[in-house]
Amino acid sequence: MSDEIKAVADRLKGLREIMDATIEEAAAVCGISIEQYLSYESGSTDIPVGVLQSMSKKYGIDLGTLISGNEPHMHSYCLTKKNKGLTVERRKDYKYEALASGFINRKADPFIVTVPYDEKAEIHFNSHPGHEFEYMIEGEMTIIVDSKEMHLTAGDSIYFDGTKLHGMKATGGKAAKFLAMII
Repeated sequence: MSDEIKAVADRLKGLREIMDATIEEAAAVCGISIEQYLSYESGSTDIPVGVLQSMSKKYGIDLGTLISGNEPHMHSYCLTKKNKGLTVERRKDYKYEALASGFINRKADPFIVTVPYDEKAEIHFNSHPGHEFEYMIEGEMTIIVDSKEMHLTAGDSIYFDGTKLHGMKATGGKAAKFLAMII
């Protein structure tokens, strides 16, 4: 396990303990099994952003704080310069750049997500409460939402129910880059 994943897992566990929530309650908040939740909290499995967002919304802590350990301070606006957002290597097949992590009490979490091309990559599925919007910036990707497979290219977008199993992978021989909004 990477140090970054372990640090996020420690913050997740610390949040649950501070809020005096049981493991069963935390798993229910995230809409996952107790075993899956425990694997996230232990740091043995990477934690999907949607799971972190569920916990942050339920317990009133900023998503960026769970990810980075830093508190947001901006109230009126948050300017993020190109390639200067909070970057998170969630796992080898996804790179997230948080675009509004400095804004306190956000209603949505925008990210630039880059999925490297790997012909042999498997699609990793996850689900989370809320909705998700994705707008393709460059490249191509296959996305599967609730067993429906779709192909997206630059300029395409998709909005879906995050509680449905979903996953994606880059296609077309190069990385896929998209704007993702988790709402």
